[in-house]
Amino acid sequence: MPTLAFSPALPATPPAAAPSLFGRIGTALRVLRRVNPPLAWAGWLNLGLAGAALLLLPLDHRVVTGLPVWMKPLKFSLSIVTYAWTLGWLLADLPAAAQRAVRRISWAVAAAMAVEQVVIFGQAARGLTSHYNASTPLNAALFSLMGLFIGVNTVAAAWAVYLAWRHRPHGSASYAWGLRLGLLEFLVGSALGGFMIHAGQHTVGAPDGGPGLPGLGWSTVAGDLRLAHFLGMHALQALPLLGWALGRRLPVRPAVALTWGGAALWAAAVAALLLGALAGRPLLALP
Repeated sequence: MPTLAFSPALPATPPAAAPSLFGRIGTALRVLRRVNPPLAWAGWLNLGLAGAALLLLPLDHRVVTGLPVWMKPLKFSLSIVTYAWTLGWLLADLPAAAQRAVRRISWAVAAAMAVEQVVIFGQAARGLTSHYNASTPLNAALFSLMGLFIGVNTVAAAWAVYLAWRHRPHGSASYAWGLRLGLLEFLVGSALGGFMIHAGQHTVGAPDGGPGLPGLGWSTVAGDLRLAHFLGMHALQALPLLGWALGRRLPVRPAVALTWGGAALWAAAVAALLLGALAGRPLLALP
């Protein structure tokens, strides 16, 4: 791009102010809406659902499994916002040769999250839990429907992992490895939900709904499989961010090595939380 020279007879134009944090976020979301409409709109839809759940929290005093009935819809809505926007942004960094598959993955994930939220919000409106609820044929069918679409999401995530390892993502080498390893550990973290499905509950060594951390419900008296599940899934944000930050500050080889080291530590933390939960040990034992 050619450089424009200022005339010495005219006052210099002051440099434009750097965009604010909110301005940069707004720009990023507009770009995401252009490059990946399904996941961009999935995020906005769930942001609206989070707002609705937040409004209902002080108005509806019913309790389900030890938490206010609208707490689970709120948590899942915020989680899906984070997931959809992060995945959409990461997949946009794959080369053009992968983008046809990216569109299919994105529609599959958006549809899976929509079905899951319909069941979660519908069951919350009935004052019931959506997960592991087979108390009636209808509740069992709804949970099975959720399980089916969770499977769809898992297959889509596995396809994304394959694409990220087959096609070199744009950006520094450490960012590319952070993206690949983040997707892989996210997939493993998602698969840990199978332990909860097999047990029919989140808690190991006590029934669901007992004493738990405020707002989260993670058990403080027994093992809780949700911790390892949560940490594994959020590798999707942490590891690409780590690789990007290291790539900006270090030469290629140490940046890549530290990205791999960070991924190994993250995986070890997930494994430790899983083993502790399976042994019935709470992360925090509160009175």
